[in-house]
Amino acid sequence: MKFNQGLKAGNKKNQNLTFAKIFNKMLQINFIRQNIDLVKERLSVKNYGDISIVDKLVQLDEQVRKLKVESETLQAANNAASKEIGMLMGKGEKELAENKKLEVAQQKSALQNLAQQLADAEKLLYDGIIQLPNLPHTSVPKGKTPEDNEVVKEAGAKPALGPTAVPHWDLIKKYDLVDFETGAKLTGSGFPLYKGKGAKLQRALIQYFLDYNTAAGYTEYLPPLMVNEATAYGTGQLPDKEGQMYHVTADGFYLIPTAEVPVTNIYRDEIVKETELPIKMTAYTPCFRREAGSFGSDVRGLNRVHQFDKIEIVQLVHPDKSYVVIEDMVAHIEKLLNTLQLPYRILRLCGGDMSFTSALTYDFEVYSAAQQKWLEVSSVSNFETFQANRMKIRFKDESNKTQLVHSLNGSSLALPRIVACLLENNQTENCINLPEVLHNYFGATTIS
Repeated sequence: MKFNQGLKAGNKKNQNLTFAKIFNKMLQINFIRQNIDLVKERLSVKNYGDISIVDKLVQLDEQVRKLKVESETLQAANNAASKEIGMLMGKGEKELAENKKLEVAQQKSALQNLAQQLADAEKLLYDGIIQLPNLPHTSVPKGKTPEDNEVVKEAGAKPALGPTAVPHWDLIKKYDLVDFETGAKLTGSGFPLYKGKGAKLQRALIQYFLDYNTAAGYTEYLPPLMVNEATAYGTGQLPDKEGQMYHVTADGFYLIPTAEVPVTNIYRDEIVKETELPIKMTAYTPCFRREAGSFGSDVRGLNRVHQFDKIEIVQLVHPDKSYVVIEDMVAHIEKLLNTLQLPYRILRLCGGDMSFTSALTYDFEVYSAAQQKWLEVSSVSNFETFQANRMKIRFKDESNKTQLVHSLNGSSLALPRIVACLLENNQTENCINLPEVLHNYFGATTIS
């Protein structure tokens, strides 16, 4: 199934490819100035709060340009006057030379004032630009809430559980898999302590997901779990998600919310060869998120926690191929869910439910039979050049022109809700049956 059907249909294909190439200039004021109406329209799809910022940025850019011209003109006059002083001194016209020195001194003072004004204006312009989110792709549906997301596919049979079926937080206690109380004692609420077969199931899933990804050509990494500010800025966590990350203030480090952050930054400030593309990477890491969301059943058990395990896939690709690659990544994750025999659906996120950095995002949700609700387990996103522009990840094309790559990432997969659904959907009176693909990794066919 081709999820991004707009990219495959007739003339619209060319329109969308042109759109993608245009957005190689995203975050550059030249692009904003030349495409004011387009930028405003795309920001409105993402429900950006203050569209007037676009006009303010253009005005700031005009101010910066004016100050630069004034500064360059005055600097040229200053250089000419300085040269004239030497000529006057050579002719013995000391009085004229001294007068010219006073003029140069005044010009230098004016230059210093202009330099400060220019620095202030450039900082205001930069601070404004980095507040702008990535612009959504033309295929992104309009909408403000998750209810406005578009279901593009639903597959797998929802299991019919018996009257004695219970949600995973009860199954966890029954089979002694996770100790939330001791986790809270050790750290705090939302930090589960896996034990026994619960810990073994985590290890089995991690190993299976990594093997699945590496077999598909992804190179495995084991990155640091803390990153510096430049790394967090590169993938767009800063300045958008400060409140969601744990900050080690003494060192200025941040605990990672996802392996996407360190892994994508591996190629920061590098120019790769076009023949090296696509660059495919995968990594397992614990992930840390301060904001755990709402209260009630949405956060019970493993539904939403502050620390969780996740395997990520990341690709750096040629700009012309990123919308083919995102379909490949969606198919890759869909096949993985099929091997786990879990019912799932794929959503195309609306503008209001997308991340700050994404141009297009598909979410995967699996069905929790005991809770009778869909739980998100993966997001697959194309960031186009938004991240690459921040990180300066580039390549040289056939004409030796330097271009920005497109970056993409996806969860493959996040464990907590996968575990919740595996437990709930496969429960019987006496045990939990595991999908066949996990038998060798877990060393048993059931949890009992």
